[in-house]
Amino acid sequence: MILAKVVGTVWATRKDEKLVGMKLQIVKPVDLKYKQKDGFLVAVDAVGAGAGEIVLIAQGSSARQTVLTENKAVDATIMAIVDKLDVETET
Repeated sequence: MILAKVVGTVWATRKDEKLVGMKLQIVKPVDLKYKQKDGFLVAVDAVGAGAGEIVLIAQGSSARQTVLTENKAVDATIMAIVDKLDVETET
């Protein structure tokens, strides 16, 4: 899974009929301090995430394991909204 921040939404009025009704979000991977990394993904939102939220992204065949995305042409899915990270610091 990838830790990422929702930074935008994709609007596509013409798309494959299996994607109709799905919310497409633009997400940027982040590190454990929430600092954004290079690159971005477009992910189907399976949990109702909003702009600015930190989320967990599943990719590949795992992205097609939700009720919403099963058997659909999806390569990245927002699977969870992160409430908090507990990270052990190095000493």
